Amino acid sequence: MAEKVLVTGGGGYIGSHCVVELIEAGYEPIVVDNFSNAVRGEGDVPESIRRIEKLLDTNIEFHELDLLDKPGLENVFKKHTFCAVMHFAGLKAVGESVEQSLRYYRVNLTASLNLLEVMQAHRVHNLVFSSSATVYGDPQRLPIDEQHPVGGCTNPYGKTKFFIEEMIKDHCKAEKDWNAVLLRYFNPIGAHCSGQIGEDPQGIPNNLLPYVAQVAIGRRKCLSVFGNDYDTLDGTGVRDYIHVVDLAKGHIAALKKLKDACGCKVYNLGTGRGYSVLQMVKAMEKASGREIAYKVAPRREGDIASCYADPRLAEAELAWKAEFDLERMCKDSQPAKTQDSKTLLSINAGNHLNVSFVGAWPI
Repeated sequence: MAEKVLVTGGGGYIGSHCVVELIEAGYEPIVVDNFSNAVRGEGDVPESIRRIEKLLDTNIEFHELDLLDKPGLENVFKKHTFCAVMHFAGLKAVGESVEQSLRYYRVNLTASLNLLEVMQAHRVHNLVFSSSATVYGDPQRLPIDEQHPVGGCTNPYGKTKFFIEEMIKDHCKAEKDWNAVLLRYFNPIGAHCSGQIGEDPQGIPNNLLPYVAQVAIGRRKCLSVFGNDYDTLDGTGVRDYIHVVDLAKGHIAALKKLKDACGCKVYNLGTGRGYSVLQMVKAMEKASGREIAYKVAPRREGDIASCYADPRLAEAELAWKAEFDLERMCKDSQPAKTQDSKTLLSINAGNHLNVSFVGAWPI
């Protein structure tokens, strides 16, 4: 029988792409989600999960569940024997976290603590955690490797990721039979090649590419570029963008690493190359064949100038490397390619709960 993997936040942007990769790798994903970052579809199942079922001709077990509901989480663990957990669930917008810091601390930290306690009670000791490059704060050096200092976060969202990492690290030290891989994402963009799942935020997008795509198809008039006076090649923020399918494949590599009784490991998932906001605008113009109108706006609180990865450790220890280039990422970021922006319905309202990424339009 296929090994079962619990996927928290599996209806969202990154989680849903990982569900696809899990199934294709021979695992059985069990998905829990509270719809804070997913579109409700037929039968009160995330639209993204319904589409994956049709795409892969399979059935996926889904539970509508908030991880703050610890008894409800206990019931899911009583029903299944999991080989591992992939933890994506949480609030994820950098700007919102500055405005609602207590909410972010309560939701993200309590949910993760509940999950760890229930895993411990049910002897599930393998975890892949969806972390973020925000834990590095304002980089002291570039590119950023895993030895870069962490904790100097510039926003509450990033601090919650850092605190959760610390919780997991401390628990792995105390419980020697635990294994965890902490994946620090840079900026996921793009979508599955089928066009059936992807990122289409409802409301105002917090991430650069969804907003640019909405400008390209006429849903929004203009892109606001937050700051053009950073110490970068053109004054706009620089980020490391990674195709979401590459990112999802990194999670499968992490699952394999857990089987080596690896203890607690940390890896960057990025391409190792940074692009500015204006470079991304030009790339999307080329991919879409449409002009992207933009205006310069003041910097946002919590943003930094540049952030891009040194991903060599993941290549060496996970045998993983990002494969898709910028042209492919931009091509796959366009809801316009189907003439229907609703084709891409699985949302990641900005960054992550499945990951928020470091600010400055490239979040």
